[in-house]
Amino acid sequence: MTTQQHYLSLVEQLNQYSYQYYVLDDPTISDAQYDQLYQQLIDLEAQHLDWIVASSPSQRVGDQPLSEFKTVRHAVPMFSLDNAFSDDALTSFVHRIVEKQTDLAEAVDQLSFSAEPKMDGLAINLRYQQGELVQATTRGDGQVGEEVTHNIRPIHSIPLKLFGQNWPEIVEVRGEVFMTKQAFQKLNEQQQKLGAKPFANPRNAAAGTLRQLDAKISSQRQLSFFIYGWGELSSDWSIPETYGQMMQQFVDWGLPTNPYAETVQGEAGLLDYYHKMATLRADLPYEIDGIVYKVNDIALQQQLGFTARAPRWAIARKFPAEEVWTKLLDIEVQVGRTGAITPVARLEPVLVGGVMVANATLHNLDEVRRKDVRIGDQVIVRRAGDVIPEVVGPVLAQRPDNARQFEMPKTCPECDSEVIKELDKAVYRCTGGLVCPAQRKRALHHFVSRKAMDIQGLGEKLIDQLVDLGWIKHPDDFYHLEAAQLETIDRMGPKSAQKVVDAIQASLETTLARFVYSLGIPEVGEVTAKNLAQHFQTLPAIQTASEADLVAVNDVGEVVAQHLAHFFQESHNQTIIEGLLAAGIHWPKPEAVVENSDSPFNGKAVVLTGTLSLMTRNEAKQQLELAGAKITSSVSAKTDFVIAGEQAGSKLTKANELGVAVLSEAEWLAMMPETAQ
Repeated sequence: MTTQQHYLSLVEQLNQYSYQYYVLDDPTISDAQYDQLYQQLIDLEAQHLDWIVASSPSQRVGDQPLSEFKTVRHAVPMFSLDNAFSDDALTSFVHRIVEKQTDLAEAVDQLSFSAEPKMDGLAINLRYQQGELVQATTRGDGQVGEEVTHNIRPIHSIPLKLFGQNWPEIVEVRGEVFMTKQAFQKLNEQQQKLGAKPFANPRNAAAGTLRQLDAKISSQRQLSFFIYGWGELSSDWSIPETYGQMMQQFVDWGLPTNPYAETVQGEAGLLDYYHKMATLRADLPYEIDGIVYKVNDIALQQQLGFTARAPRWAIARKFPAEEVWTKLLDIEVQVGRTGAITPVARLEPVLVGGVMVANATLHNLDEVRRKDVRIGDQVIVRRAGDVIPEVVGPVLAQRPDNARQFEMPKTCPECDSEVIKELDKAVYRCTGGLVCPAQRKRALHHFVSRKAMDIQGLGEKLIDQLVDLGWIKHPDDFYHLEAAQLETIDRMGPKSAQKVVDAIQASLETTLARFVYSLGIPEVGEVTAKNLAQHFQTLPAIQTASEADLVAVNDVGEVVAQHLAHFFQESHNQTIIEGLLAAGIHWPKPEAVVENSDSPFNGKAVVLTGTLSLMTRNEAKQQLELAGAKITSSVSAKTDFVIAGEQAGSKLTKANELGVAVLSEAEWLAMMPETAQ
């Protein structure tokens, strides 16, 4: 028969396992074993309600939500810290200590300090009586805070009962409640699924969690805790000599400290630790906003004492602010080199992360709507490391009555072409690929490339020079260049200039597939261009095809069909195409594909990936087409074969996932009919 002593031992055992798991990050049993013991505990408590103790793991979450928060006056005030925003301010902190204690002047380099990351969370006071957690209180104004015990008990890294036996009757510890980056991301994903507003940052999420009246909500949000100090302690208990020893005592009692905390010596140690943590900051699993330094010698702390608001023996060396508030003056759009239209916030200039910021990305219209950011809002701006500044969200409490929503423009601000939203994507895109100044250089580079018009001698640098000189705006302008004109460019002699002109003229004779590919239509690669040419046979047929007609072409889906239709409907693009044809570009009628009924690849959709050893990919494509294959550029459920050479990548992975037949180069060649080789 199970005794009450067995029950109490089980409580102690489970608390020890939680300490190993949540505080030491060194579990000694598996999750399944813990769950089994926990169920035994639950069963015992169901049978013996009078046995249940407050320190039981089952008692972390209460049954009934609170009706309101109670205020509590702190037994020992929770002081704030003075801040240091530069190395010089940190040096001044050390000098002030020496001025107060002149006997330290000769040994300042040996002065010992505790150093620990300054957690970006909420300060909490935990009160233990006779080893039991009886109260948890927020900092409040430093004198009076709110009781949040019901929301603190579910935090597994906080013991409900202290370990060991040598603790004083009253123990108050101070620390920071925070939310890890992983827990924050998970919480916001849940918020979005529920249609609720996501939290702006982990600190806000932690604060919102502690403000819940129902502990069942807070228990689902995975808060964490590190201690950094203490409040009231029973007067008959002897405090150790150093802060570091005191922290170790708390660890022995089952309380968690920051694993990056160290003891450093002198001013050089302070600076070295700051720069080390600044380097590690981005990779930490939680947010920190600086470093807290404290004189390690507790007797010296007591001698230095306090000012009216802060201890003289401690200071917070802050990192440059990575999250600040400022006014959103306007939202404008930028046109990228691919034609993507991106909303950009124009901000009242503000210092963020050590950099003056006046602009910040808003990514796309969906993000603007999701964040509910409006022109005229006071907004939160974040900049982490070297990342481009972004607008996190609005400060709703300060939203003005005249704040207005942003609308995506109907036409491109650079070229006045139509702006369209891509199917099933958040991207809005300018359709003026051939005429848009923002896309100009990229479009011209693509037009002359080897698989497009293949104009030798027109490299990217020369094209950039021609654009900067104002000689080339659109692809048809290439065909009006003269050798004498090119000779005036630095390092361009008569022979080089004539070679460029000759190459331009040679490109007048091309193929319909190359011409379609050279236009740089989004999502239209060389394979798709070739399929379009073979299917429609003429340019006018492609230009006038409906989206339904286009989808009938091999390797053309709804998204590609939309891009094609909008591109050819845009009057600016039509003008450029007419100019190219007027310059003399021409091609023979595409050869019809002769079906090879004896080929195992006849009518099959084939994708090539990786490097072939016996031929180039283009040569392989030609052979496959002679065998009746339909060459496609991406793997889908409709793909019949994937031919994988060396170093095949994501296409091979996707083929395996979809169960598509994969052939090696040797296997493919063995299957090929002789007439196609």
